[in-house]
Amino acid sequence: MCGIVGIFDLKKKAEDLRQQALDMGKRIRHRGPDWSGIFLSDKAILVHERLSIVDPTSGKQPLFSKDGNLVLAANGEIYNHKDLRKTLKEPYEFQTESDCEIILALYKEKGPAFIDDLDGMFAFALYDQTNDAYLIARDHIGIIPLYMGWDKFGNFYVASELKALEGYCNKIQEFLPGNFIY
Repeated sequence: MCGIVGIFDLKKKAEDLRQQALDMGKRIRHRGPDWSGIFLSDKAILVHERLSIVDPTSGKQPLFSKDGNLVLAANGEIYNHKDLRKTLKEPYEFQTESDCEIILALYKEKGPAFIDDLDGMFAFALYDQTNDAYLIARDHIGIIPLYMGWDKFGNFYVASELKALEGYCNKIQEFLPGNFIY
């Protein structure tokens, strides 16, 4: 189990939201006590609290594509990640042995159409810096929790637990199983 927090559609400067994002991550640190990571850009913030299960040495998150344009914070496990690596049509240089890195490779090749290819339990937030686009998704059964919210400024949030959003968002709802936002 890991924990993620994402902030998108930024209406405030990212640097002004950095400490808040870190505080939100601390609220769910019990989900991933092995590593805390943050990605910050002018358009998006991703925080990851990691529990090391698959690839404990190099699977720290957020994960990045080799060119640094794609950024991923994920919770869960992709059971068929090794099989999916074999199906890639385009060469992709993996940076880790993490089961979740396949999400970056598949997104680069197929866009959001790859989600149905995933066999596993997951919730993730991917940010595409080149296209200033984000992809948020949750597994079809809803094993991995995910919530979304909006603050009074219009910033859009996702988090693994409701308590990460409380006090920051004035509107909160469950991110329904089997859904994605792109």
